[in-house]
Amino acid sequence: MTVTIRRVLCVLPLLLVAVVAVRQREVLAEGLGLVTTARWPWLLAAAGLTCLTWPAAACTRQGAVLERLPGRRLVAAQFAAGAANHLLPTGLGASAVNLRFMTVCGLSTARSSAALALYLLAESVGRVGLLAALLVAFPDALPFGSLLPDGAPVGALLVAGAVLVPAVGGLAAVRRVRTVVAGFLRTALGEARSVHARPARALALWGGALVFPALQAGVLVLVARSFGLAVPSAHLAVAYLAATVAVALVPTPGGIGSVEAALVVALVAAGGAAAPATAVVVVFRLLTVWLPLLPGALTLAALVRMKVI
Repeated sequence: MTVTIRRVLCVLPLLLVAVVAVRQREVLAEGLGLVTTARWPWLLAAAGLTCLTWPAAACTRQGAVLERLPGRRLVAAQFAAGAANHLLPTGLGASAVNLRFMTVCGLSTARSSAALALYLLAESVGRVGLLAALLVAFPDALPFGSLLPDGAPVGALLVAGAVLVPAVGGLAAVRRVRTVVAGFLRTALGEARSVHARPARALALWGGALVFPALQAGVLVLVARSFGLAVPSAHLAVAYLAATVAVALVPTPGGIGSVEAALVVALVAAGGAAAPATAVVVVFRLLTVWLPLLPGALTLAALVRMKVI
């Protein structure tokens, strides 16, 4: 049974890639067509910068645990996790891959979960903090008022909040749930204190959490330059960070669809023309999502076969 499950897990990522590619074939065809119209030196630089995002993610993952993780396998796991993240709802694929990787490396499930929570916290704080710093330095970079659609669904958000708060309160009233949550919080706080007692780990955690979104914003800037988009680099970075923060809670695989729409709107709001902005976003997603998807899925299948995850 274990062998059968492992074989299925080896094939499943490739099947999911095929399904997603078929469903998004028009976007892929458009992106490949637009690549030929861009200036290649800028695109090659953007591709090189994209390759640095996986070591940055690995650095942040290492900073979330005290034990030294195997470096090459950790970077390979981040490459595979990126593919899994684009095949499953946002964050779920990468979290599952990294949780399994840490448990195989000898960490308990509780400590692996605590390290995962610390990573997610650092990544969120790093992205929002970088956005806030850029907005302080460039307050006119993005007119946020133009990003809000007319008739925003405020009522729906209020209803969702009215349902969510009693649900959380009901779960908190269950003693077993309180016990599990309290145990997890104790473990997570203990892990966080231990990590921050080691300057090297704390630097890796927070440094990687800042470098990762900065690299992704840099990729968007380079792609924009390849198409000659007339928007300052700092404004492009603000547009990228604002768009990704805005769609962080949208439960689509890898943000496919929602990220593209938010980025186009943000680039146009930052001062770019609609047609070049659309080309920039399509090629940016081609470099950061579609081209690494198949090799990432193959890496994921290989790691499963090697029992690394």
